[in-house]
Amino acid sequence: MDRLLALDARGELTTGHVRLVADAVGVSLRTVWRWLAAARTEGRTGARQRERFTVTPQLHARLVLWCGNAAAVHRELLAEARAAAGTTGSNDDGGHADTGEAAPLAVPSLATLHRAIRRDLNPGQRAALVGGERARRGHDVHLRRPRQWRNACWEGDHKHVPVEVDLHGQLVCPWVTWFIDCATNAVTGLAITPHTPSRDAILAALRTAIARDEPDGPYGPVGSLPALVRIDRGKDFLSRTVASALGAFAVPVHDLPAYTPHLKGTVENLNRCAERMFFASLPRYTHAPTASVRRRDRAKDDTAPLTFTAFVQLLLDWVHWWNTEHTSAALAGRTPVQAWLEDPTPIEDPTPGQLWAFTMEDDGTARTLTSSGVYWRGRYYVGNWMQGLADDGIKVRIRYLPHHAHEIEVVDAVTGTHLGAAHLSDAASDEQRAAVRRTRSAEQRRLKKALAAAERLRTERFAAVTTARTPEPLQALTAAEAEEELAAAGSRDLRALALPGLLPHAPVPDGWVLPRPAAMPRREPSSQQPPPSAETDPPQ
Repeated sequence: MDRLLALDARGELTTGHVRLVADAVGVSLRTVWRWLAAARTEGRTGARQRERFTVTPQLHARLVLWCGNAAAVHRELLAEARAAAGTTGSNDDGGHADTGEAAPLAVPSLATLHRAIRRDLNPGQRAALVGGERARRGHDVHLRRPRQWRNACWEGDHKHVPVEVDLHGQLVCPWVTWFIDCATNAVTGLAITPHTPSRDAILAALRTAIARDEPDGPYGPVGSLPALVRIDRGKDFLSRTVASALGAFAVPVHDLPAYTPHLKGTVENLNRCAERMFFASLPRYTHAPTASVRRRDRAKDDTAPLTFTAFVQLLLDWVHWWNTEHTSAALAGRTPVQAWLEDPTPIEDPTPGQLWAFTMEDDGTARTLTSSGVYWRGRYYVGNWMQGLADDGIKVRIRYLPHHAHEIEVVDAVTGTHLGAAHLSDAASDEQRAAVRRTRSAEQRRLKKALAAAERLRTERFAAVTTARTPEPLQALTAAEAEEELAAAGSRDLRALALPGLLPHAPVPDGWVLPRPAAMPRREPSSQQPPPSAETDPPQ
């Protein structure tokens, strides 16, 4: 239209020009002449904009207040409009009851409000009205990082396995800590714990991922030192131990912002694939769908669980299949190991001594090797290599894995030479440990029962009300019962403060003289002064 208006302004517009435009846009010649007339008279070159109801910032604030309930917002708008017009009585359809008057024009119908919400708010904004930011993020589009070379970046994460396995007669859900190479999707190393993992699981997984001493193992030839490790903001991943282990090899750790799992999508995709492709096929999978609408009671599940050892072996077999047999379209139909071997990027392998030294914590204190062994944290540790070296003043230092108190590694404090491993000298037997576990479990149950009884006594119950009034307490307690309970609580407090080893004072013997302050001059007792009696203050 701008071109036709320009020709018309210069007096060069002909029917041929109009016909060319009509044929090009697929409309009739009369339609183009009508567009030209509207442009000359009204100054518009596009379609006439219809006046329609839109979602204003004020209306959007009301929707946020009502958590996206458009019907509640509509009722509120109707009530305000009727209050402003001075009318009473209404129904939910927008009309006035018993008056025949129409609703105020400023308030649209409910259907119009719904259309405006669908037109002016995108699906993410509508989801945020009900579910907040977490629901809105489900409609976001995330960028894809360019694929790099092998060992350019690793991603690490913990995965809670939704499978119950048997460990010493108890059902536990293991945790997997693993690292994956972002360029080839190869799992470089992992560690499994039957409980929530900590620094020791990360160090064990890192040592397995960096070492490449088992080319035929579950991970294949993948591994070595990465150029970057990308993790989330877990406190164990951000610990000084993990930072020191990777910092000794000049490997930076990039901690991502909180609640941004899409920024480490490679390992998150591994977690999803492992659950769908492997964990879902195992017995006692806790996320399996059921035919009942009630929550399944896993205590009544008679399916025989896997042992912890069997689960670990199956997981290692699945990782070997993932690395060596599973193909991916992102790798052009290759397996992760094939993509790794076809990448010519050079790799750097640390020596076994460096890998052992930098993936364990250092005690930082020089200790003396005695005939009882090495003393650490109130315990003695011994090893076969210590024979003939005790009581010679040899100074050693200790390296250990976090929470692994049963075994330590000992190095020479002067030369740094690894001397050997040391075990707890007086370690308890398996039967003793089992008895201790049973005793602790019984104590835990007793304390839990006592806490539940105390909570029942502390909770105050009130009568249900049907009118606007203060509810009445339901606990009936007599004055005698209240005094008895208070007296019992007071006696317990006194018993807690008592010193059972303190003997009561004996009566003060005749002839004792009370001590005087040091600043006062000492005076000899006068013969006329009567001796202290039992009623006088005893010596302090």
